[in-house]
Amino acid sequence: MKTISLKNIFRIIAFLEGLSYILLLLAMPVKYILHNEKYVQILGMPHGVLFIFYIFFAIAIQRKMKWNIKTMLFVLSASIVPFGTFYIEYKYFKK
Repeated sequence: MKTISLKNIFRIIAFLEGLSYILLLLAMPVKYILHNEKYVQILGMPHGVLFIFYIFFAIAIQRKMKWNIKTMLFVLSASIVPFGTFYIEYKYFKK
C-alpha cells in the first residue's frame, strides 16, 4: 500500500482550497444579485475548513520544505488571493 506524504496532502488541500474559494466567489454575486443565499451557505463551511487546513499544513510542511520566513509568508498570503493556492501548488510542488 502506498503511503501519502505530507507534501501530497498539502497539494491536495491547496487545490481544494483554491477551488472552494473560486466557487465561493462565484456564489457571492448569486447571493446579492439574485438574493439566493443557498450556494454561499453550502460552500461557506467547506471553504472555511479547507482554509484552516491549508494554513495548518503550510505551517506543518515549512520545515520539511526548508522555507524561509519570506517564502512562508508568501505561501500563507496566497490563500487569500484568488488562484493563489494553485500558483503555490505549481511553483513549489510541481514534479
